[in-house]
Amino acid sequence: MELTDWSVWAAAADQETEKLQDLLGQDFSRTCWVRDFSRTCRVRTSPGPAGSGLLQDLLGQNFSRTCRVRTSPGPAESGLLQDLPGQDFSRTCWVCAARAWPRLVVLMGTELLHSDSAEETLLLLLLMRMMKMMTKVKRPDSTCRGFDSQPELNGSVWMKLQVNQEVTTATEAGHTIAFLGDREGRLHKVLVRSDWSGQLYDSVLVDRGSAVNADLLLDESQENVYALTHNKLSKVPVSSCERQTDCQSCLAVRDPYCGWCVLEGRCCRKHQCQRHAQPNHWLWSFELTNQCVTVQSLEPANQSKDEQTQVTLSVIQLPALSEAESLSCAFGLLLPQPAVVMGTRITCQSPPPEHLPPMPTGSDHMILRVSLMFGHVTITQGNMTFYDCGAVGRLNQSSQCLACVSSVWSCNWCPLDQLCSPNHSCPNQHIILNQRLSPGPSSCPLVFSLQGSALVPMGFTTTLVLLGRNLDIYTDEADYVCVVEIEGVQFNLTATVEKTHDTHTFTCSPHQFQYAVSQLQYSAPVYLRRGERRIDAKPRLRLQLYDCSAGQSDCSQCRAVPEEYGCVWCPGSPAPSCVYNQSCSSIPADTCPPPQITRVLPVSGPLEGGILVTIRGSNLGMKYQDVVGGVTVAGVPCLPQSDGYQISTRIVCELQPSGEQREGPVLVSVGTTPAGRSTQSFTYQDPQLVALVPGLGPLSGGTRLTVQGRKLLTGQTADLSVYLGVQPCYIVEEVNDTQLVCKTGSSNRTGGVTLRVLFGKAERTVPNAVFRYLDDPVITEATPGESFYEGGRAIRVTGRNLDVVQQPIISVWVEPLEVQRVKRRRRLALLTARQQLVFNSSMETVWEHCSVLSSSQMTCLTPRVTPEVKVKGVWFQLDNVKVDYESIKSVSQGGGFTYYPNPEFFPLNREAPDTPYRFKPGGVIAVEGQDLTRAMSRQEVVARLGDQECEVKTLDNTHLYCEPPETQPSSLDDHELPSLKVFMGNLQVDLGLVQYDTDSLLPSVPLAAQVGLGAGAAVVVLSVLVVILMYRRKSKQALRDYKKVLLQLETLEINVGDQCRKEFTDLMTEMMDLSSDVGGPGLPLLDYRTYAERVFFPGQQAAPLSRQLDLPESRRQTVEQGLMQLNNLLNNRLFLTRFIHTLEAQQGFSQRDRGYVASLLTMALHDKLEYFTEVMKSLLQDLVQQYVAKNPKLMLRRTETVVEKMLTNWMSICLYSFLKEVAGEPLYMLYRAIKYQVDKGPVDSVTGKAKRTLNDSHLLRDDIDYCAVTLTVLVKNGVEVQPCPVKVLDTDTITQVKDKILDQIYRGAPFSQRPAADSLDLEWRSGQAGHLTLSDDDVTAVVQGRWKRINTLQHYKVPDGATVALIPRSQSSVGVNQVFQTGEKTPMLEGEEEEGLRLWHLVKSSEDPEIPKHRKSSMRERERAKAIPEIYLTRLLSMKGTLQKFVDDVFVSILNTKRPPPIAVRFFFDFLDDMAEKHGIDDPETVHIWKTNSLPLRFWVNILKNPQFVLDVQVTDSVDAVLSVIAQTFIDSCTTSEHKVGRDSPVNKLLYAREIPRYKQLVERYYSDIHSAASGCYQEMNSTLTELSGSFASEMNSLVALHELYKYINKYYDQVIMSLEEDSSGQKMQLAYRLQQVAALVENKVTDL
Repeated sequence: MELTDWSVWAAAADQETEKLQDLLGQDFSRTCWVRDFSRTCRVRTSPGPAGSGLLQDLLGQNFSRTCRVRTSPGPAESGLLQDLPGQDFSRTCWVCAARAWPRLVVLMGTELLHSDSAEETLLLLLLMRMMKMMTKVKRPDSTCRGFDSQPELNGSVWMKLQVNQEVTTATEAGHTIAFLGDREGRLHKVLVRSDWSGQLYDSVLVDRGSAVNADLLLDESQENVYALTHNKLSKVPVSSCERQTDCQSCLAVRDPYCGWCVLEGRCCRKHQCQRHAQPNHWLWSFELTNQCVTVQSLEPANQSKDEQTQVTLSVIQLPALSEAESLSCAFGLLLPQPAVVMGTRITCQSPPPEHLPPMPTGSDHMILRVSLMFGHVTITQGNMTFYDCGAVGRLNQSSQCLACVSSVWSCNWCPLDQLCSPNHSCPNQHIILNQRLSPGPSSCPLVFSLQGSALVPMGFTTTLVLLGRNLDIYTDEADYVCVVEIEGVQFNLTATVEKTHDTHTFTCSPHQFQYAVSQLQYSAPVYLRRGERRIDAKPRLRLQLYDCSAGQSDCSQCRAVPEEYGCVWCPGSPAPSCVYNQSCSSIPADTCPPPQITRVLPVSGPLEGGILVTIRGSNLGMKYQDVVGGVTVAGVPCLPQSDGYQISTRIVCELQPSGEQREGPVLVSVGTTPAGRSTQSFTYQDPQLVALVPGLGPLSGGTRLTVQGRKLLTGQTADLSVYLGVQPCYIVEEVNDTQLVCKTGSSNRTGGVTLRVLFGKAERTVPNAVFRYLDDPVITEATPGESFYEGGRAIRVTGRNLDVVQQPIISVWVEPLEVQRVKRRRRLALLTARQQLVFNSSMETVWEHCSVLSSSQMTCLTPRVTPEVKVKGVWFQLDNVKVDYESIKSVSQGGGFTYYPNPEFFPLNREAPDTPYRFKPGGVIAVEGQDLTRAMSRQEVVARLGDQECEVKTLDNTHLYCEPPETQPSSLDDHELPSLKVFMGNLQVDLGLVQYDTDSLLPSVPLAAQVGLGAGAAVVVLSVLVVILMYRRKSKQALRDYKKVLLQLETLEINVGDQCRKEFTDLMTEMMDLSSDVGGPGLPLLDYRTYAERVFFPGQQAAPLSRQLDLPESRRQTVEQGLMQLNNLLNNRLFLTRFIHTLEAQQGFSQRDRGYVASLLTMALHDKLEYFTEVMKSLLQDLVQQYVAKNPKLMLRRTETVVEKMLTNWMSICLYSFLKEVAGEPLYMLYRAIKYQVDKGPVDSVTGKAKRTLNDSHLLRDDIDYCAVTLTVLVKNGVEVQPCPVKVLDTDTITQVKDKILDQIYRGAPFSQRPAADSLDLEWRSGQAGHLTLSDDDVTAVVQGRWKRINTLQHYKVPDGATVALIPRSQSSVGVNQVFQTGEKTPMLEGEEEEGLRLWHLVKSSEDPEIPKHRKSSMRERERAKAIPEIYLTRLLSMKGTLQKFVDDVFVSILNTKRPPPIAVRFFFDFLDDMAEKHGIDDPETVHIWKTNSLPLRFWVNILKNPQFVLDVQVTDSVDAVLSVIAQTFIDSCTTSEHKVGRDSPVNKLLYAREIPRYKQLVERYYSDIHSAASGCYQEMNSTLTELSGSFASEMNSLVALHELYKYINKYYDQVIMSLEEDSSGQKMQLAYRLQQVAALVENKVTDL
């Protein structure tokens, strides 16, 4: 059978209970889980039918109810799994429960792989799945003994489980959770109940549409599940507790992993909550009965803001606290108050009134959140309302008393004080209590009504009468005043009062009211005032002022006014009008004039009718019923619509069918008056549809359809509607008689649909035409992904169904930079207010049309944007389909579309732009610029010279080279000479005029002049002209050579591009394994002591750092005392500077001595780096003074003085941490990449030349036949011997093979911790007895003349896959080495090198002593001719392209401006700037050179060329040759001179000719950023130096350094003493005397003491 899932055997443990063993190694006594990476099944062995157990699936999906497992011998001694209906299961998972085999056995093929470790089994399963090592397996026979190599399993039972999903399980807080993967790419989370039922509580999409494999695995922390699909491996968290920020959301998530930790205020897993074992402290999310700690009630719930009281909270689910712990209450943002806990009731003190926040404007209350807190954690919250009775009155000025006593708050009204108060007493005694305590509102003093009608006509004197009650409480003598407010103006009318029973009647003085509002009626508030007190007025008590003439323009409108207003149509002079009846001087009209029609819309309609016609005019009836049945359109009745009728001015009627085309006026009849007739004529017409363009479009719609026809403007545009099937098509343009344009909507299916146009209720279709909906366009690729501001760059778009789009466009969403600044300024306010400002009003969109080439391709030109905006997004608009650039599959990994500034071009003649550029035919024109390739490729650039093309040959970041025609083209403008123009998209640049040089450079000499010239003069003139001509030809030829060299380089790099990419891919695959080691212990950084020793004393074997003071014990104490006194002297600045200057003045003090003394001083003063720095600065100031007088640009170029080496050491000390933390890793990766690439090709062990290198002088130019060989190296690991594959070359010497083996075995280990290759022998093992020790030189070595060849694997004929071992050399030297060949054992003794023989490996040295001298030059010529430059330059370029990424990483890490530069660099660069300013050096190039000489040249080049100074690695000659080129490139990048190369330039400089300008920009930006940064880092530098002094001082052997320094003092003793005695300050400090004391102690020197 085909094995489609895993076959697993699990063992049984005892006789009574059948048990399965879990793959995780856990035993269960009654219930167990079988994990097969596909499903989880539950096996119950509870009593069932005799001799059987019950087997049930976890979710109950694959088995019908309960399955029967036979555990006793059945037919043919087998146990079959059958469901209740008796059907056999036939798939996937075999489980054998055996009593005799207590371990797991994984079945694979016909072999059984045993594993006692559950973890090993899991790993094996995973590896088998990933390697797809699925094989065919025999189906077991009737017993468990059906496999050929299967052990005897007596009494075993086969259980066959059908599984469809992949599963793993976990246990959390006593609950079992199952994780199941399905074929749709989802991971389901299921809680397994105690009754074995399951509940699905969450599903996570892992990989849509890709089945989850069987390899579900929990990590060690049990916090994540690893799910493997066909496309990816996903890490899925088992829960998302931390995302829930409050108790409600935590419990609502219903996740069995989660619960709310009450006193910690977080949603977490149970074990993460410290008090989870105590009741109510951890609330499980999955328990339905659990609820959050809640404030059940809060007393009092409402309180006046002017009072302070006790507040009691009743809380449920409150967790218990210890006696030492307490709770607190926090009101709003106020400080917490202590709380008293009594059971479930908690008492707090409300805040003092003065601490409460102000009341919100326009409100009489505020709600403060009351938080119950445990420390800083909020346990629960409730709300408490604080109200303001004073605000209640202020917010209701018209009826303050009613509002006060009717409010929901406990407010009372003091009428005599006009005060709403929470108190139960008033200053002036009388009080009206709240409605909850008394009748309340009925006791308020109140004006409750107007006597008579509230309607008051304008322009007539009217007397108002007001009625009031409860006014007896006012006993003062104040008068009453009636107040009417009209448009904000108060009219005060004196009032008289009469009292009858409980009612007061107030008669206001007569008044004639006026208002300027042009409307029929105005509602004016009216109220009563007694003195300064305003008496409450009943709500909505208003005076209704009206004007009959306002808005009543004709008779019908006037007569339609209700009768109670008394308005009449008065026909009197000067013109008829609507007036109040008492104002009409003539008899009012009883009837109105005939209707007058002023406009009809529309003036056409379909024969079927069904559209609405609007008729406007005057006297069109006083009500809708007046015009019913009185309207005809072209002689056809038109039915008026009640909802469209406006009194006298508008009738809307529905057009009725006419049956034929006709034309006529509109007539309106009202009552018995004559009918009104329109001046416009209405036409019944028959619209026709003729054609439909286009005939197809995408499903999402957006296609602009043009419908052609006749009389399409029938009715209004609003009456027209267009449909495609049932989907609307939206009219987007003005409709005319012959054309209608609409935009299609979306559809849910493809296919053809009919277009319908509805003219009201009349429908028309296009005969014999359908519109076809096709699948939406899909964009799969859009390249390139960048442009410059000017736009016009062609974006090549690939996809499907692109031709269904009518008008594709590319759009760019931009935002002005000013808006960006506004957003940044408001960001803090946004976060505080929790709002989001939307700046859509400031967003703009620029777009360009795209050209569709085919169904799968189109081209879009990028739109132009201005530099003043920021690009926010780019998308393609394909009708209604919008495709964001970032969503396109091919670019989703690389980010979005990027706009860059325009490239910059320089004129051809930069010095004189108006002067034509002289061009010699046959060459190329070089155009200089900046950022030419940032958003452009060579193929996209067009250059035109006049009317012809200048063919672009090469384009890099700073140069464009084009080849013009052989003859001078014609000009396209008014100039005689053609101009060179470069086109990049929309960008067009005119670079100036070009003039061709003619062949006849010399002007013709007139005949008369020739006769007049003498023969001698002619010779002289001709000689001078020839010299000039040759010089000009040479200079122009050199320029053409330079341009052609760059062109050749470009072509070569393009040719080796594919090879570089392949090599780079191989290299990155190799480096992937290395990257896991780097960053931790895998980065072999040297300790500080070793680092300092190699930097301070390069090349010295016994450096002072590693030596001890070699003195007789009898003299040690005295000498050490003298050395300590010398140390004190060195700490005297005057002594130290005089000492250094004296030494430097001596002729015998060599340059090597200067460096040695500087390093000794660094060691001796390492514990006082601040002092060391100050001395160094002082000496540097003297050095600057010297060079300023000579040539300042030469300063620090070489190490000619002590202070220059001191500077090198100082930089090394200060930058050690930078190397360790930042630059060390990329430097190590570069070293490993170089070594890996060099070792992949042959390397000559004698000359050091390699096939793969960057250095042409170390290039192995001969074609060496070689092939890769994989050796199986036996490596002893403890007691076990493990095979390790190692790749070598058959041309490698034995020592090279040993080195490569050691590199592989000790990969990532420091070089100093691995054995030396010379201490080991390489032994080739073939079979049991055949052992051969391989050696570089033995008796089998090949000798030709005086040349002996070093032995290689090829020499020994070692085959691919051979087994070798490294053994200690001492063991291999005992006895005779033997090799087993063709059945015979032949002893082979190592031979010694004969005297006078010359060794060679791959190539012989060209200096062959046997070749006569006269033939050597011809051989060199042949060798040079054999190595054509392009051939080996291609090798160099291939190596360069492969390493480019690592070189860039190193340079960027050193010169990165995004990270703050080291403090030492900033400090020293500031010092150099100060020195330049002090000495008046304003040439920036000089300061640039100083900085370059002090940092890159003095430190970084040293580190780049010698990584062994920082790393514990071995740098071979071949690796050193590559590093030398890289280091030289780095220093070339730091120079200010222009980097030009020619045909004769060194190949090393040609290699990086194109990259150096880019590196120069890095350097310049690095320098300028440091210069522009804020200075004043001296204090920070001193702190750093103090820290460094303390950190590394113990590493320095200061006594040895002092002793070595004394040797120089002793050597120049007299000169030093004389120098100290000549200095007056030195005499005062007795420096010479103190030095004599030192000499006496150190060596018993007899002095003048």
